[in-house]
Amino acid sequence: GHIVTNFHVIEGASRFKVTLADKSTRQATVVGTAPDRDLAVLKLEGSTTDLKKITVGSSDDLMVGQKVLAIGNPFGLSNTVTVGVISSLHRSLNSEGSIYKDLIQTDASINPGNSGGPLLNILGKVIGINTAIYSHAQGIGFAIPIDRVKKISSAIMKYGSVPPVWFGI
Repeated sequence: GHIVTNFHVIEGASRFKVTLADKSTRQATVVGTAPDRDLAVLKLEGSTTDLKKITVGSSDDLMVGQKVLAIGNPFGLSNTVTVGVISSLHRSLNSEGSIYKDLIQTDASINPGNSGGPLLNILGKVIGINTAIYSHAQGIGFAIPIDRVKKISSAIMKYGSVPPVWFGI
């Protein structure tokens, strides 16, 4: 019943309604957020026994040229799938005053409305969360690698946020 999405998708909202693939809707609550990492975790209300869990892959072995699929709702066009390749790895992006590091760059079409949706490998496993586009060009999209998403979302589910790092020096 947990949903991982981008923080910028839920930012400023106080109520959350999630539409599922079968067109049914569920209310959701925020478990926690990591605004500086542009991630948030929601929890669906009600029974979740009927939901299908998406298979999560790994992002530590990705290769430039690897085929990927981006799923989302660009411009309100629901259940859209686009195909592309990984164009680069470990990219940094300055977006609206925030700097995001270590992103997956893809030429799979990512537009407003794709944010928070999965970036999949050809086996249908989630390898990233679609998060941004380079607005001065076409065909340059970015996703947060799933291995980082897993670490951050685990911390959010445990603590409600990502605890700050402290070295004790």
